[in-house]
Amino acid sequence: MKFAVIVFPGSNCDDDMVHVLGEEMGQEVEKVWHKETKLPEGIDCVVLPGGFSYGDYLRSGAIARFSPIMQAVSAFANKGGLVFGICNGFQILCEAGLLPGVLLNNRDQKFICKNVYLKTGTTDSAITSGLDLEKVLKIPIAHADGRYHADAATLKQLESNHQILFKYCDAEGHLTATSNINGSEHHIAGICNAGRNVFGMMPHPERAAEGALGNVDGRGLFEALVRSSSN
Repeated sequence: MKFAVIVFPGSNCDDDMVHVLGEEMGQEVEKVWHKETKLPEGIDCVVLPGGFSYGDYLRSGAIARFSPIMQAVSAFANKGGLVFGICNGFQILCEAGLLPGVLLNNRDQKFICKNVYLKTGTTDSAITSGLDLEKVLKIPIAHADGRYHADAATLKQLESNHQILFKYCDAEGHLTATSNINGSEHHIAGICNAGRNVFGMMPHPERAAEGALGNVDGRGLFEALVRSSSN
């Protein structure tokens, strides 16, 4: 499987992503600078990594959404190509209209960097296929603007169409006010589009994908993504 990892000015998780996809998953990976206007040939999946694109000025992802490469990313997604945005990448996808909703300031107006617990909402996606719905995942977050918000109609659609991939929960899988770490609507930590080929999540699975880090709970997402190319 061939991946393109988009690099914006201010991206800081691009090398982490390249390492996991290349060294850990054994896949072909190519970095793509944001000023490029075309994706490399033969790309199967585009990844928008975490960081602080353009310093998070205006709104997180609001400027990166206009980077030249995003026209190619949008065209790729609209043709059914797989696109995965993590943290700042999720914010960019929402700003670009490839995912519904928006990521707002955390409820307590503080940057949060810690491990959180996630409940998988569906296995009907390329990044959750094969995950155990009963297993709680421990994945780190690092964001100040991670509070997912959408209008009531959009939230209803996300729930009814099983587009909510992950929800913030406690260690036992319960959805509590305390476990909803940033105040997201419906505890949302990750979603997909209606076509189920564009995915976004605030937690960082690439930081929990190898034994050297003492946590492999995020590895299953990448294994599922790689498997999807052979289906």
